[in-house]
Amino acid sequence: MHLIQTLNKMYTFASMMTGDKTDRQTKGGFGAGPVFFTAISTILGAILFLRFGYAIGAVGFWGTIVIVILGHLVTIPTALAISEIATNTRVEGGGEYFIISRSFGLKIGSTIGITLYLSQAISIAFYVVAFTEAFEPLYSWWSASFGFKLPRQAIGVPTLIILAMLIMRKGAGMGMKMLYAVNFILFLALALFFIGPAIDPGEDLSRIPGNNFTLFNKDSIFIWFAICFPAFTGMTAGVGLSGDLKNPGKSIPLGTMGATVAGFLIYLLVIWKLSVSASQADLSEDQLIMARIAVFGSVIIPIGLAACTFSSALGSIIVAPRTIQALATDKSFPSQRINLFLSKGKGESNEPINATMVSFVIALFFVLLGNVDVVAQIISMFFLITYGTLCLISFINHFGSPPSYRPRFKSKWYFSLGGFLLSVWLMFMINSLYTIISYMVIVVIYLFVEHYNKDEKGLVEIFEGALFQLNRRLRVFMQKHKSQSTNEEWRPSAICISANSFERDKVLELMKWISHQHGFGTYFHYIEGYYSKQTCAESQNILKLLIERQKGFGSALYIDTMISPSYTSAIAQVIQTPSISGMENNMVVFEYIQSNPEELARIIDNINLARAGNFDICIFAGSSYPIRNRFGIHVWIRETDEKNTNLMILLGFIIIAHPDWNKSQIKIFITSTRESDAVKEEIKERIAAGRLPITLANIEIIILAGGQTVSDAVNIHSKHAGLTIIGFREEIIKHDALKFFADFHGKTGDILFVNASQYKEI
Repeated sequence: MHLIQTLNKMYTFASMMTGDKTDRQTKGGFGAGPVFFTAISTILGAILFLRFGYAIGAVGFWGTIVIVILGHLVTIPTALAISEIATNTRVEGGGEYFIISRSFGLKIGSTIGITLYLSQAISIAFYVVAFTEAFEPLYSWWSASFGFKLPRQAIGVPTLIILAMLIMRKGAGMGMKMLYAVNFILFLALALFFIGPAIDPGEDLSRIPGNNFTLFNKDSIFIWFAICFPAFTGMTAGVGLSGDLKNPGKSIPLGTMGATVAGFLIYLLVIWKLSVSASQADLSEDQLIMARIAVFGSVIIPIGLAACTFSSALGSIIVAPRTIQALATDKSFPSQRINLFLSKGKGESNEPINATMVSFVIALFFVLLGNVDVVAQIISMFFLITYGTLCLISFINHFGSPPSYRPRFKSKWYFSLGGFLLSVWLMFMINSLYTIISYMVIVVIYLFVEHYNKDEKGLVEIFEGALFQLNRRLRVFMQKHKSQSTNEEWRPSAICISANSFERDKVLELMKWISHQHGFGTYFHYIEGYYSKQTCAESQNILKLLIERQKGFGSALYIDTMISPSYTSAIAQVIQTPSISGMENNMVVFEYIQSNPEELARIIDNINLARAGNFDICIFAGSSYPIRNRFGIHVWIRETDEKNTNLMILLGFIIIAHPDWNKSQIKIFITSTRESDAVKEEIKERIAAGRLPITLANIEIIILAGGQTVSDAVNIHSKHAGLTIIGFREEIIKHDALKFFADFHGKTGDILFVNASQYKEI
């Protein structure tokens, strides 16, 4: 970044950490102009001087145009996203990190802030290495005089050391004195370049200018895209002026977007000028080809390159430490010692001495690489992942439509989504391995920050809004397009209400099994009483406890509470409650313990209420035995269970799919008063047609003889079963229901009585 970023950042980061609001008000008052010139001067930098010529020589005029377009297809959505974010919150000092962290919370802000800091720290090295390229005449003289090449690090390392010492001794204020001179030189160099004549090819016809329009080398485009992409990243530089603007909500969008569009047009003109002024051979051989085209180019272009790269390096070494200082001030790092060390400043402006030293060490490592192209590709990956993440979060906010997201400048969700997808695609095209590693790193950073900042806003809150919108739209869509066919595939959507959630939890286990994979379940804890502030507070506390208890068990069960003056009114409310799954509830599960017949009587009194809504009825009779999953599920089918048979088999299949029933089996018992191979064959056919994991060996016909009852047979064959499923007809409810259910009490373990409202297809 250019020295003009000093203007962007020097007050904003310091103001954010010192809280000097008075100073901001005194120095504020800038409009969109400074934002525009800050960004445009950063956009026109080292890559423009050093690599655009090489790019045209390698991939041709149209190939370089494609690179510029691809770059702006990423940066423009990012600029729109940042402009939007900047108008959604009260903008103070702090630039990009402040805006992101205050809009999306510390977790996301810190994650993007860390990648942003790494981009800025590596940029220091990039601009220092690019600065050394301005001394090409010195390298040529040295090689001719002494017989060996002078390494770039011989100038790069001392330059970095001088920069670091200047910043630590003089502070950020020194940059202001060089600001206008640097920008004057930069624009003068570009003006002299545009009026310069084409290079004379002499007698070599292969060096005639203008033959670059026929070349289009698509194989090298993504390599050169990675090298050139840092040229497009200056569009957010003006955001750093956030604390010094009279109206940030207006100035940032206008200045940022104006500079982005202007930079795009200037790039196109530079590419055209290079293409018509030099041959492919000249462009591929001379990285300072602009010096041969510009008027007084041998002097003005190296000076312009040196000025813009030195000022950019100076600006970056001012900005990067302040970013990490702000991160540490927000306690983004897990160690209090690290936060104190990095946030420590000196003097009234809180100069980040320790953060500058850390940034210097990082930059030194990349300066020692000494290769502009290598460092540029590394920066490109960091910036692409940062920009892609910004676009993704912007898209999620668009899609989630939280009421707090009310930007005055509005982009479109498809711009943000397109920017994210394109950035990911470009990263994979550049280097798939580095892309995977980069996203793994950013995920690790986020999880790391989240672990130490659990109470802060994060991705969960952002995704909640998106999931809410998705769920809302899906439910409305499903309601409008719900099939009226009676043959649609059945799956359970069960509801259960019980006041005994803490005394006995077997029915919670049953509901968890039903809702695990093939169905959906909603469990209501019943609180008897009238709705009031007291009962409402009680219900919220109970709900939190129940949800907390289910967290560690991988449960897909949805839990809620129901306050009602009577059990009957509670059932009436529950069966009318719409399911959050989007499908209508179709099953009611009652529960009682076999040793308490009073509970059973209350259930029987309310079965007809549930049946009025055409619900399937399940009555879970819990025993005093612990759950014995390893002994499997026994399904008992009687001759009168024609309507219940398929529902019982399906429930057995659905329940046994839960991991709790791993290695268990379903066994089917068919009771009859006479031998009936036809019944067994029919069950075999149903199971085969339904592709259920029930072997023929697990189907057994039980002949009831000598006055033996079904309950006697159950006691003999299912005494140790994990769960026994038995059907009952509605006629039972009208006659001696208590006796029917009581006949099975104490003879086996847990029992699930089932009554189907209608025949089910397997």
